[in-house]
Amino acid sequence: MNEPFGNNKIEAADLNRGNDRDSLFLKATIKFPSSGEGGEVRIRNLSAGGLMAETSTRAVRGEKVEINLRTVGWIGGVVAWVAEGRIGIAFEHPIDPRAVRKPVGQNNEAIAPYLQKITKQQQSSLDKHKLRRI
Repeated sequence: MNEPFGNNKIEAADLNRGNDRDSLFLKATIKFPSSGEGGEVRIRNLSAGGLMAETSTRAVRGEKVEINLRTVGWIGGVVAWVAEGRIGIAFEHPIDPRAVRKPVGQNNEAIAPYLQKITKQQQSSLDKHKLRRI
């Protein structure tokens, strides 16, 4: 396995690598802005500062990357290490890993307002202010 990329942010994060790292199986979308390549990855563990994922996409240590994590959105980062179909990514800024684990659609706060169910009270308010079709 390669050593972590020589970046102060990654070296500081590397000191606490084992802390608060959750094992999981989650799919995500990854993009490499420099090459324009991307695809789907399988996230195997996740922490506030980074993740480990399985991928068939070739990556180079130190390369900038963007990854789309459900309920969090697109996060920027750097490839910290590469080893036999797996990559380590150090995030540009910390995330809440619990938010990524939340089931989609379980919490109305995580759902965009236009996708939430309309309550009876909201519906009666909308009925009072119906717009006329032209």
